[in-house]
Amino acid sequence: AALPIMAAALLTDKPVVLDRVPDVADVRTMAALLTSLGAHVDRFGKNSLCIDTRNRTQYRAPAELVGAMRASICVLAPLVVRCGRAEIPLPGGCNLGPRPIDLHLRALAAFGADIRIEDDTIVAEADRLRPACVSVRGPHGPSVTGTATALMAAAGTPGTSRIEHAALEPEIADLANVLIQMGAVIDGVGSETLVVDGVPGLGGVR
Repeated sequence: AALPIMAAALLTDKPVVLDRVPDVADVRTMAALLTSLGAHVDRFGKNSLCIDTRNRTQYRAPAELVGAMRASICVLAPLVVRCGRAEIPLPGGCNLGPRPIDLHLRALAAFGADIRIEDDTIVAEADRLRPACVSVRGPHGPSVTGTATALMAAAGTPGTSRIEHAALEPEIADLANVLIQMGAVIDGVGSETLVVDGVPGLGGVR
């Protein structure tokens, strides 16, 4: 749950404080990725993180970090929401067989982003995202990180969006509850259908 929630910190220019964050390699990689994008990530106490993205100016993620962890794709939607553009090298990560990212791209395109692949890099642009109705079910069932991508895009897009065939894993409910605390209105948390009233300028959260 920590990885998409950390990525969601890019949706706001207010501090996001997370407690009980596991000190594992993927969390450290995500922290390094956010730092490369201009965020300040400070670990304090036993297992707490403060993520501050007020000075974030970068929209291109470095290949060496994205290539180390497939969950790096979670920064795609927040960057488009905040910057209007994201450049993400095609992600690497664990060897669990084919794990295409087409559901992420299809979901973001439904919100109005223009998406193309240039030199093995995903380039996504949008002057303004629009509410959408998207399905995140692929040939092997709902996509967990695809649901997270659609959820973050919807939370930062003013208006009412609908996510169908959403993943039911508990980390999706955790992400939704954080986005609610940041100011989005989300109905259906824990179900296969999420109705999201997004807002511009999501707030900070602990």
